[in-house]
Amino acid sequence: MLEQLTQLFMQYGIWGLFGMAFLDSFISPVPPFFMQIAMSLIDPGSALRFATVAFTASVLGAPIGFMLGKWLGKPLLQKLLPAKWTAAATEQFAKNGDAAVLIGAFTPIPFKVFTVLSGVFNYSLTKLMLFAIVGRGLKFFLIGTLFHFYGKHAKVLLDDYLQVTLLGIAVVVAIGWFVWKKRRQS
Repeated sequence: MLEQLTQLFMQYGIWGLFGMAFLDSFISPVPPFFMQIAMSLIDPGSALRFATVAFTASVLGAPIGFMLGKWLGKPLLQKLLPAKWTAAATEQFAKNGDAAVLIGAFTPIPFKVFTVLSGVFNYSLTKLMLFAIVGRGLKFFLIGTLFHFYGKHAKVLLDDYLQVTLLGIAVVVAIGWFVWKKRRQS
């Protein structure tokens, strides 16, 4: 099914990539990452343009995920879970939401999870947007830059090193966020 959806979006070229990245921020089960790679394999010279399109659409879709979480997620959560669990989750998101959203914006975890949860747990929309810009920018432009400089060979690099690279970036960002937070508290 995911492959069929990707093929459907691929028919529309750059506009399909825009639509897929936009919908990924709040509802689509298909991450735009795969389409960006496929398009960059076909035309490595346009890889940075593809990164810009996917990045822009993803960031533009983030407030919709936030609003869906705020309007639909919270009432649903309150009906399904005990109030103490919801309160505990809200408290944890308030404490660690910055790291969760920032790291989640460039990991393989679907971005919609973080946009919707941000709305559910009353996370700051401004922070969500800021961290979406940083995290999504890192993810899409890392791929775009690899294809821009290495052409089709970038696919081999992504296959061999993507998971390790994303994990390494996540660790560096988490450490940076932790140090920044500790310095702010001092």
